[in-house]
Amino acid sequence: MTRVLKTSGFLGLAVQMLYGMQNAYLVMPGGPNLPGWMVGAHAHLGVLSILAVVVGFAVDHYDLQGRERSLVQWFYVVGQWVVPGSVVAAEGLSMPPLHSLAFVAGTLLFVAMADLTYRAATHEA
Repeated sequence: MTRVLKTSGFLGLAVQMLYGMQNAYLVMPGGPNLPGWMVGAHAHLGVLSILAVVVGFAVDHYDLQGRERSLVQWFYVVGQWVVPGSVVAAEGLSMPPLHSLAFVAGTLLFVAMADLTYRAATHEA
């Protein structure tokens, strides 16, 4: 069921909204300075969360089943959260090696999207 993808997408958007309000406070006149990494993580979480909802509908549309369905679903959800999370963790905790997690998560996102690309190219609508 794509409930996981859709729920993760909407949850990500809710978190992104709160994160955006925090960022708005930080850039207000007289507020503290906003580090650039906070803006980047906010944007990544928003875009990846919107795509999680879309991917949820695409998985249903192309009728992915079994292992393929699980792969697309879980690779995408992990990638959706680890890409912005690795930036926040690496910069916020001053642990630059955590940036490398974004490459692992990016690979998971790529595999999920490559699978859906194949389905879109071969699916008779």
